Amino acid sequence: MNPAEIAAAPGATEITLWGMFWSAHFVVKIVMIGLLAASVWCWAIIVDKTLLFKRLKKSMDTFEDAFWSGNSLEGLYDTLAQGQTSGMASLFVAAMREWKRSFGGASQAFMGLHSRIEKVLDVTIAREVERLESQLLVLASVASAGPFVGLFGTVWGIMTAFRSIAASKNTSLAVVAPGIAEALFATAIGLFAAIPALIFYNILQGKVARSQARMESFADEFSSILSRQIDQHVANERGRAA
Repeated sequence: MNPAEIAAAPGATEITLWGMFWSAHFVVKIVMIGLLAASVWCWAIIVDKTLLFKRLKKSMDTFEDAFWSGNSLEGLYDTLAQGQTSGMASLFVAAMREWKRSFGGASQAFMGLHSRIEKVLDVTIAREVERLESQLLVLASVASAGPFVGLFGTVWGIMTAFRSIAASKNTSLAVVAPGIAEALFATAIGLFAAIPALIFYNILQGKVARSQARMESFADEFSSILSRQIDQHVANERGRAA
């Protein structure tokens, strides 16, 4: 039966997206609603993370300009310690705080200071990466499970359509097509939710990796600077003792 004959068949109705949803089995409706809700959730995460990485890149660029400008590190620390920091600024504040704790007291605890500073930097990097990766697991879950959930709705819809065909004893395409279309609509929604989730999960994970590499590079450089300061301080102490 060609499309013209289907359109002219008695009782034939136009198949629309809303019509397919409304006439679907309630189980298939639940699947569709769940997948649409997951898609909205994924897009909210995508927008939030995109803006977060944009702010993070801007803040790290600004911090690097201030750090390598040659100004006093004490002054930079006093400025940054007053508010919330992220990225490399968080590493700098955490390391300087440990430095000031070791040298600010009556007994200067510089023994093992370099290893403590490295530990503080590693912990701060781990916390920053955890913050950047938060909710990305949702994108991965929707990307992997979305097509299968949609396929479940499709299988259920096809089973329902075949039962209806068997009950009506009418196998014309005009009767079969709407039920099959409703069933396949669930898979389409599953792919609609999964494909953007997969694409942006990979993009955002790449941004996390680049931000982590940038923070680790700064941590190595700053640790080397502080290590030279510690060695110089130890040499001065030994000179005074001699």
